[in-house]
Amino acid sequence: MMEKPLLSDKDQFPNDEIIFLHLGESKKWWESIFTYIQSEYPDFSTEWRYYNDGKSWLMKVTRKSKTIFWLAVISGGFKITFYFGDKAEPAILESSLSADLKDAFQNGKRFGKIRAITQEVKGKNEIREIKTLIMLKMSIK
Repeated sequence: MMEKPLLSDKDQFPNDEIIFLHLGESKKWWESIFTYIQSEYPDFSTEWRYYNDGKSWLMKVTRKSKTIFWLAVISGGFKITFYFGDKAEPAILESSLSADLKDAFQNGKRFGKIRAITQEVKGKNEIREIKTLIMLKMSIK
């Protein structure tokens, strides 16, 4: 069961102080991902928005008009969700992603022609998965 996002106060913009308070030990994994993005994909941009449907703040990471992923802060960590179209399935199944993530994609809820892959990040193993998902997202047109 996925954890519910924190940052549910519409009037409290998520700054570093607030984010890191919730992340705790996972702050280093947050920094690891954003250091990687800044070095490998300097044209990515980030934007925090409050979404009424989920009653929480989410970070949207984009490259030009393409959404790369959505990030939500959870207790002791964060989770990142990528959306892929059906045509991405062969690349996902042939990738180095864990069997659990491949299975989650194959059997995931469909939103029209897209499905989500969500990775909770609370340790080093998940960083490799996130990097793979970013590379997959960038390679699929």
